[in-house]
Amino acid sequence: MISSSKRVPPSLPAPTLELDRRAGPIMVYGAGESLPGPPVLLVHSLNAAASAYEVRPVFLHLQDQRPVYAPDLPGFGLSSRAHRPYTPRLLTDAVLDASEEIRRRHPEQRIDLLGLSLGSELVARAALEAPALYRSLALVSPTGFNGKKRFYGPPGSTREVALARWLLVDRPYSGALFRLLTRPKVVRYFLQRTYGAQQIDEGLWAHAVATARAEGAHYAPLAFLSATLFSADINSVYEALTLPVWMSHGVRGDFVDYRGQATVAQRPNWSFTTFSTGAMPYFEVPEAFFTAAEAFWAKVSAGA
Repeated sequence: MISSSKRVPPSLPAPTLELDRRAGPIMVYGAGESLPGPPVLLVHSLNAAASAYEVRPVFLHLQDQRPVYAPDLPGFGLSSRAHRPYTPRLLTDAVLDASEEIRRRHPEQRIDLLGLSLGSELVARAALEAPALYRSLALVSPTGFNGKKRFYGPPGSTREVALARWLLVDRPYSGALFRLLTRPKVVRYFLQRTYGAQQIDEGLWAHAVATARAEGAHYAPLAFLSATLFSADINSVYEALTLPVWMSHGVRGDFVDYRGQATVAQRPNWSFTTFSTGAMPYFEVPEAFFTAAEAFWAKVSAGA
């Protein structure tokens, strides 16, 4: 069942559609369906209080230009918070469910995908598994490139830490622990680390606090904290992509180590932009971000 909690506001000011397919019930926001041009699917990150609000500036920028869609992934926002295993497979299936519905509505168009942070792993896997659905891939502050360690594990494997999962998931105190981790001051602290600055988007903070209050809100985030949602084969996935890929990131905060970018830096289908921001540049420098994004999409349209 889609979350009906009155304490959880919609993530985006847009019409919604409810899907119930392989990933179970999810909420997808959509706008500009009748507009021309390839549709865009925006996929938020995964964290303690994630939702499609994290891609709100991109959604609002595009909604009058071309069709744009964004789901609340399973376990987040207004999508189902059911007590079930949360895995990269489940969340990738949600991306594919949304993509197939978009393709049904736009049968002549392939989709431009955008993923934020850990959401980048999901969109990359979806693009690898169903390449006919997609035209291009934009990765904003993607995970899997930090430090010196790369991840070439068995297909579909995860980076789950068994002890962390045992300590966090399905324990008598799991709900109480999650409520401590999502207190307003704690949410602000982690957003400041994401921004690498004291000033953050106050709407994003308020929505994160609100969405963490839904019934069942702790199930997916505690899987995230035990590293279950991180893929152990993600570098194999990234390196297998053949469609055009644009990777961007900032230089402040917790997400600034992209030494692993070297594994794809020389590939002709990859391009890169660095912004003087934290991990969500479209909140801080929207004009610069959209100029770069639209230049990438224009090159894709031109077949460059």
